[in-house]
Amino acid sequence: MTSNSGIISGVSISHQRASLDQLEAAAADSQRSFVADLCADPAAREAYVLQTCNRVEAYVVTDGAETGAELLADHFAETSDEIVRTLGHEESLEHLLRVSAGLESLVLGEDQILGQVRDAYEDARTMDGIGPVLEDGVTKAIHVGERARTETAINEGVVSLASAAVRLAAEKHGLDGANAAVVGAGEMGQLAAKRLAPRVGKLVLANRTISRANSVAQGIDEPVAMETKGLEELAATIDEADILIAATASTDWLVDAETLAETSETFIVDITRPRDIPPEVDEFEHLTVYDLDRLESVTEKTRQMRREAAQEVEDIVDEEFALLLDQYKRKRADQVISAMYESAERVKARELETTFEKLDLDEESEAVVESLADTLVSQLLAPPTNSLRDAAADDDWTTIHTALRLFNPHIDEAEEGMALAGMAPDSADMSDPEAIPDHVREQLPAGLLEEFEE
Repeated sequence: MTSNSGIISGVSISHQRASLDQLEAAAADSQRSFVADLCADPAAREAYVLQTCNRVEAYVVTDGAETGAELLADHFAETSDEIVRTLGHEESLEHLLRVSAGLESLVLGEDQILGQVRDAYEDARTMDGIGPVLEDGVTKAIHVGERARTETAINEGVVSLASAAVRLAAEKHGLDGANAAVVGAGEMGQLAAKRLAPRVGKLVLANRTISRANSVAQGIDEPVAMETKGLEELAATIDEADILIAATASTDWLVDAETLAETSETFIVDITRPRDIPPEVDEFEHLTVYDLDRLESVTEKTRQMRREAAQEVEDIVDEEFALLLDQYKRKRADQVISAMYESAERVKARELETTFEKLDLDEESEAVVESLADTLVSQLLAPPTNSLRDAAADDDWTTIHTALRLFNPHIDEAEEGMALAGMAPDSADMSDPEAIPDHVREQLPAGLLEEFEE
C-alpha cells in the first residue's frame, strides 16, 4: 500500500435506490471488518468503506479498473444489481466529495454525514486500508464537507419534518432529561430519534416490528437510555412519555381518543399525513398536539434556502475536484521526475568513480568535481522536469508513461495505474527508445539515453 499509482473502483448503495431492508442486507458487521475483507484480496492496495443508515459504500484501489470492479462485484454478489451503482476512478472521487458535502444525503446538507466520513476514514486507517491514493481522495472529501458548511448556508435551519419536530419540542417543552418516544422506524422516525438521542434522558423507539426498532436503535451511538417496544404497548409508552413524535403514516389511528384521554401530560408532534393521532385529542387539556400543517411552512422555507445554497456547494465541489485531479497528476509527474533523478545519480556516481580512478586528486579537489557534477545534473534535468510537469497538467499521458518506462523499466505491473486521470497509456511499445517524444528526448542528457539503450 505504498505505491502512488492505482485506480479507484467504487460501489454505492443508498436510499436513492435501495429500501432499508436492502441496505441492511448489503451492510457488513462493521466498517472495519469490511475493510479487512477487501484488503485480504491480494489485488487490493487500499480500501475504504462508508456505512450509515442510508448508504453502504465501498472503494478499493487496484492496478486496473476491471480488477477493482470484479473485486467489489464478488463482495456484493448477493445484492440486486438494480440498487448497486458502480463508480469508476473519477466518479468515485467526485461522489465522495458530494457525499461529504451533504449533496447526496436524504436531508440536503445534513451535518451527520461529515462526521461519518471522518469516522470511516479512521476505521480504514486502523485496518491499514488507507494508502496514498485514498489518503488524498478522502481527506479532500472531508475538506470539501467543511467548506460547504462554513462557506454556505446548506446546513442552516431545519429542512426535515423530523428536525422541525425536535426543534419545536425543544422550544415549546424542553428536552433536557425528558422521557421521549418516537413511533415509527422509517426515514422520518430514524431522523427524529437521532436528533432526540443526544438531548433527552430516555428514548423509546416504538414500531410495529421490534426488529426494525432494534436496527434503528443500534445505529444510534449516543449514550442515552434506550428501549424498543411494539405498538401493542403504545398506550403505556405515551403515558410514560413527556414528548412523543409520531412518524408511521399508518392509514389507521395508532391509538383511539378514549385511550389517550386517560394518559398523563404529553407533548405530541404528529408529522404524518394522514395523522397517526386522532384530531379529537387536540381538545384534551393534558395533551399538547402539533400536526404537519403547523410544521411545513417552516421546513419549506429552509428547504428553499438549502436548495439555493446547494448550487454554491456544487461550485465548491467542481473547484476542489479539479484541484484533486491536478494533485494526482502532479504526484504522477513527481514519480517520473524522481525516477529520472535516480537514474541521473547512478550515471553521475559511475562517471565520478571512473574519473577519480584516473586522476590523482586530493579530497578537496574530489569534492569540487563532485559539486560540479551535482550542478550539471540539476541544470540538465531542469528543462525535462518542467516538461514532465507540463505534460501532467495537459493530460499528456503518453509522455508521462514513456518517461516512466524510460527511467523505471519495471513499471509493467502498474501500467494501468498510469491512467489516474481516466486516460489510458499509449499502446506504443515504450521499451523502444525511438518512441520517446522528441520534446523530451531533446532535453535529456546523452548519458541517460545511453544507459537506457544499453
